[in-house]
Order: sequence, then C-alpha cells, then structure tokens
Amino acid sequence: MRDCISTYQIKKIPVLLVIVFCVFFQVMCAKKNELKDFPHGYTPQEIGLLLSERFVPSEHFLHRKQWIHYPEVCAHLGALRFAGNINNELLIYKLQNRFEPLFSSEVDKLPPKNHVDMNMFGSLPLELYKITHDQRYYDLGMTYADSQWEVPEEASKEEKNWADKGYSWQTRLWIDDMYMITIVQSQAYHVTGDRKYIDRTARQMVLYLDELQMPNGLFYHAPDVPFYWGRGNGWMAAGMAELLGVLPAVNPDRARIMEGYVTMMRSLKKFQGEDGMWKQLVDDPECWSETSGSAMFTYAMIVGVNNGWLDASYVPVVKSAWMALVSYINEEGDMTEICVGTNKKNDRQYYYDRPRMIGDFHGQAPMLWCAAELISD
Repeated sequence: MRDCISTYQIKKIPVLLVIVFCVFFQVMCAKKNELKDFPHGYTPQEIGLLLSERFVPSEHFLHRKQWIHYPEVCAHLGALRFAGNINNELLIYKLQNRFEPLFSSEVDKLPPKNHVDMNMFGSLPLELYKITHDQRYYDLGMTYADSQWEVPEEASKEEKNWADKGYSWQTRLWIDDMYMITIVQSQAYHVTGDRKYIDRTARQMVLYLDELQMPNGLFYHAPDVPFYWGRGNGWMAAGMAELLGVLPAVNPDRARIMEGYVTMMRSLKKFQGEDGMWKQLVDDPECWSETSGSAMFTYAMIVGVNNGWLDASYVPVVKSAWMALVSYINEEGDMTEICVGTNKKNDRQYYYDRPRMIGDFHGQAPMLWCAAELISD
C-alpha cells in the first residue's frame, strides 16, 4: 500500500477506481498524520531514543542466570527497528556492538533451541542480518527458526503428536507462544522468501485462535486457566499484528487471522480505561493498570491503523494510551508498573498479586515497538 502508483498504471484504471484509491490513500495519510502529532516530551522520537539509549548499556536479562532471555530479545529488536526508522546509524552501531560478543566471549549465553521462549531469540540475529547482510547473523538466526519445527529425538510423546499434525513440536497452547513463534518464523520468511515459514506460522496461529479466543475477542491464558491476563493477551495482539504485516494475501488462513485480530481490537477498545490504560486482568475494572500489556495492545492498534485494518475510531484510543504510557516512564527512562514474568495458574488472586517491576524489559520492549511503528513511513 505504501508504494507509489505510476502515471501509466493510473491511465489503465477506470476513473471511478482511481477516485476510490485516492480517497483511500487520503484517509490512510490522515490517520497516520494524526498518530504523529504529539506534544514535546511525548513524541515517539524522544521516547524511542530515551529507551534505546537506556537499553544499550544495560546488563543482560538472563534466563536461569545462563541464557539471553526473550524480554531482552524483544527490547533489542524494538531498539533496532526504532534506530532504523529514524536512520540513526550511531544507535544501530551501538546495538550491533551489544550483540557482537555473542559470537565470541559470550557464546555460552546463546539460548538452547528447546522451547518457544528460547527459539524466539533467532528473530534478533535475523533482524541484524536484514540491516547488515552479514552472513553470520543469517546462519545463527535460521538455526533457531528451523529447529522450532525439527523434532529432537528426546521430544516427548505430546510434542511428537503436535509435530505429526504439522504444528511446532514446541506447541503448548499458552497465549505467550503466538508472539514467540510468530516473530522468529516471520523473520525467517522475510530473509528467505520461503513460504513454508509463514504458512506454517499462520496455521499455528489459527490453532491458538480456535483453542483460546473467546467470543468477546479476548484470550484465556491457557485452556485450563480462564483468565484474561493483560500481557498474555498482549502477546497475542502483537503476534497477530506481526503476522498480518507479512502474511501474503493468498494465504488461506489470512481471513481467519484478520477476523480474530479485528474482533480482539474491538473488545480492547471497549475495555480501555478512562486513564487510557488496560488492566492486569483486562476485563476486571478493579484490577491495577499494567503497562506492558497496555503497550502491546497499543502497538497492535498502531500497526492496524497504519495498515488500514482499523478505522479512524482507533486513533484517539491509540493517542490516549500512548500519552498515558509515557507518564509511567520515570526520570531514568524506566517503565513502571510492569507485571513480572508470569506462569499460568487457575487462580484469579494470583494475577492480582503479581509483583510489579520497574525497568523490566517486558515493559521497555513494547514501548520501543510503539515508538518505532509510530514513526514508520
């Protein structure tokens, strides 16, 4: 949609169709321009740079004190996209240098390829490959994408059963998964052009939609945990937005995924609080406002508005959310009110009582995604 139409091509299109196209593009431009109008101190350029510079010198976020954990990957990825969108070569250089030791002195920090949360690491070197065309990034990233469908000998019976059905052997039907799987497989499709990566991801997404999305558009944390956890739903929202952004129009599952996405966005618009935020349990007005899930919802809506999947009624929703979220950033550049990493549990009070973190990458990352998308062309 962002490509220009040549004069020669326009002459071949009926006049009425040209008018329709012109109106559509005018509406699209108007919506995008509205999402670029923020006061000083709240612009995506300022916030993105603040959070990126905060990220560059930060310590690694390690899983079990051993391996790079997915929240760090998400933040690094967001900072790279932001740096690319503002053409900040110095910031890209800094972010590249942060990764470089993983080829040498920090190679022991590379995650094992045995879980959705570990395999999503591959999305980061593949993003760096898109920027640098350095073969090392490609080779590293693709091992993570490929191994997500290559069943190891030691896989459990349940894991092998998922694989026999054509799904990733790492399937577990937790809503977090459909960002973790989507982000690395989408990146693999982007750098290879091989449809198998994106087609199998779309099929996986439909499985999760059918199993976990409720009629109100929101998602249970897992089949046996009937609660609409904020960040968990955020992972689904962001995962669908990422997937739809690259999924070919001819893919047979695209319509089903778009239906799931739009249904969720409508529901989220209804559940947004007067303060612009969403709750730790999305449908519970008594629960506390949580930043990481709110930022993920905001990101998914920005992508939808920018691509024309969502109408102009979402513009004030996005602006209200962004302004509210920025107010949760302290003077050090750290987000506040971030739910800690959360397992599933069939207990409402468990979600109420989750500790709240400051500066945790679970919250820093989606704010960087939002900043990057708000300034995208």
